Amino acid sequence: MILISACLGGKECRYNGTHSLDEPLQKLVEQGKAMLVCPELLGGFTTPRDPAEIRGGDGNDVLKGSARVVDQSGNDVTELYVKGAEETLKIAKSINAESVILKENSPSCGSSQIYDGNFSGTKISGIGVTTALLKKHGFNVISEIKLEDW
Repeated sequence: MILISACLGGKECRYNGTHSLDEPLQKLVEQGKAMLVCPELLGGFTTPRDPAEIRGGDGNDVLKGSARVVDQSGNDVTELYVKGAEETLKIAKSINAESVILKENSPSCGSSQIYDGNFSGTKISGIGVTTALLKKHGFNVISEIKLEDW
């Protein structure tokens, strides 16, 4: 079983109420080979919501307590991101996910790039909170951008 970001499966759960449909991934869900998950919704967010970025590092640093996730209004939303990551980990374990395909650039799901924390549109190397937690527990996490490598 494969775990996939819900927005990649066509669910309108991104911060701005849109999706990032990837049709081949949607087909895996339709065939019963994959399951959709949205860490942000599992953490307690609603859609739409203010965009958020990690300040002071990446998802690994958030888990260590040395970085925070802050929304565009300046609210610290770290706790909700960590909760969503923990809930996603529970699901990944329960379905024995062989791979996890998450949305790149997200402060939760990014697997090689995230935004720099300044809401400037600048991307940096780093991973999101959910990706960090899943990798820490041995899950193979990849981006929809790198599917051809998978």
